[in-house]
Parts: sequence; C-alpha cells; structure tokens
Amino acid sequence: MNVITLASVLCVTLGLTVASGVCAESVSTTPTSDTTATAKASQKSIRKADHKLGADVRRALSKTRDITATNIFVRARSGVVTLTGSVPESAEITRAEEIARGVAGVKSVNNELSLQPQNY
Repeated sequence: MNVITLASVLCVTLGLTVASGVCAESVSTTPTSDTTATAKASQKSIRKADHKLGADVRRALSKTRDITATNIFVRARSGVVTLTGSVPESAEITRAEEIARGVAGVKSVNNELSLQPQNY
C-alpha cells in the first residue's frame, strides 16, 4: 500500500511540474509590433525632416544671385548638409557653403563642390 501511495504522489508531483512549465509565460526578446511601428514612424519623420532641410538649402541657393546653383546637389542627413557638384567660379564654392550654413536646422556643411569653368 505504501508503494502505491508513494507512486501516486510521485506521479502527481511530476504531472504538476510538467504542467507548470507548459503554463509558464515565455518572455519574448523580439521587438513587439508597437516598437517596430514606432521605429518606422521615427525613421519616416527623420527622412521627412532631411528632405525638407535639403529643399530649404536648395531654395536658399537658387534665390542667391551670385551663385550658379544649376549644378549644385544638396543632400541632408540629420542636420548635416553635403554639397556636391560644380560651380564656374571659385568664390561660389565658399559662398554656397556660407548660404547653406545660414539655413535653419543645418548643423554642419560638407562642401564637396568643385570648380568647373564654363566653356564659351
């Protein structure tokens, strides 16, 4: 009789141990859909701000009469503006950088403009 009781207690204990492991809530280390959605929204707003900043710099360059902005390309990333392309006079390289630095939201300017004299 003792053996049967001991075996029954052992089976019940084993069953409860297995059942508690199955019912335990697992902790996920993968990001939730809310976290992913927030990250995507944040990236989208950063891209939108970069696009607006680039457009603002292009507009400022094109409004300036002493710069030929036709071949100046502007890229903005997190407030850092990069100017690439060419201008016909060396003074325009410095002037373009000054104008870009004066636009609200610009943290720094990488001036990669080159001199390309116009052929007449």
